[in-house]
Amino acid sequence: MNFEEYASKPLLAESGIKVPKSILVVDADSAATAAKELGPCVVKAQVPTGKRGKAGGIKLADTPDEAHQHATAILGMTIGEFIVEKVLIEEKSDIKREFYAAVLNDPVSKGPVVMFSTEGGMDIEDVAADTPEKLKKHAVDIRHGFSIGDAQALIAGLDLSGAEAGVSETLVKLYAAYITNDAELLEINPLIITGSGDVAALDCKFTLDDSAIKRQQELSTKGTPDKLTELEQMGEDNGIKYIELDGDVCVLANGAGLTMTTMDVVGHHGGKPANFCEIGGEAYTKGTVALKMVLAKPGIKSLVVNFCGAFARCDVMMEGLLNAWDEVKPDIPVFFSIAGTGDEEAIRMLKEKLDMDPLPDMSAACKAAVDAAKGSN
Repeated sequence: MNFEEYASKPLLAESGIKVPKSILVVDADSAATAAKELGPCVVKAQVPTGKRGKAGGIKLADTPDEAHQHATAILGMTIGEFIVEKVLIEEKSDIKREFYAAVLNDPVSKGPVVMFSTEGGMDIEDVAADTPEKLKKHAVDIRHGFSIGDAQALIAGLDLSGAEAGVSETLVKLYAAYITNDAELLEINPLIITGSGDVAALDCKFTLDDSAIKRQQELSTKGTPDKLTELEQMGEDNGIKYIELDGDVCVLANGAGLTMTTMDVVGHHGGKPANFCEIGGEAYTKGTVALKMVLAKPGIKSLVVNFCGAFARCDVMMEGLLNAWDEVKPDIPVFFSIAGTGDEEAIRMLKEKLDMDPLPDMSAACKAAVDAAKGSN
């Protein structure tokens, strides 16, 4: 779950990181009133996406009239498929230097990584690609945490205009906020040094780990749910986890882990999965809607069905899928992999109903589906 800036910055303030004063408003008149209170300010579109400045969603205002004009222009504009419905009026900061700081989940080290760069205000992807030496990283052992000594080692040798102590303290506080709030990502860009030497967060991006929502129920009410496609909303409405992707090989499997593995095997054989859709647990009773969803995406060319019986039996899942077959009537090549509890009965049902045999294993089924998709190009 992503959070807009106005909802992210209080998490930094609660951890002791300085943030500018700001007021959230939903109309231009309120923007002018806020500007009277704050003085010279910045009018900032509030949407859960990046590149707001490039889209014209961040403007400086020296007077309340300018704040009114900018708010009028920004409210209602579309940035990254999100309509701007509110703006943050933030006091103008005296910026001496701009840095980048973040803590995020790292698939390489399989834990948190703290990142810092002197190239603040830029797209960090560009920094990582063009000047990777300017992006410093520290993989954190969660058993020991991230100490002031770790922060000092991370920024050692960098010219921080005398703000080394303040930056080190901020990085430690940022990591603490990341842990406390079950973050997948907590990013400050830019982290600034002011003319008076203070270290402050001028922006903040926060992504909450979806699996922690039950622990963070009050916090989650302030987040912005992901924008769902029509098919993803259909899955949400029917209690089936469905994620739409940009490939042409449909995937239907039981259990999230098996589904992701199937998608990986499709990729290994040179294909691109069209979706994530798993029908484990209670979802196996919803074979019709699941089959409809995976087949409704435009441009699909094949389907791989991967059943592995463990908690859910292959024959029970197969029964649900075959009951849907006559109604849905798939018109693309379909390939099965069936193994585990109830597999013999499921294979018999498949043969009797569709006169089809499963492939020997998951890899063979995925390869066949990829080859069929390529063959229809």
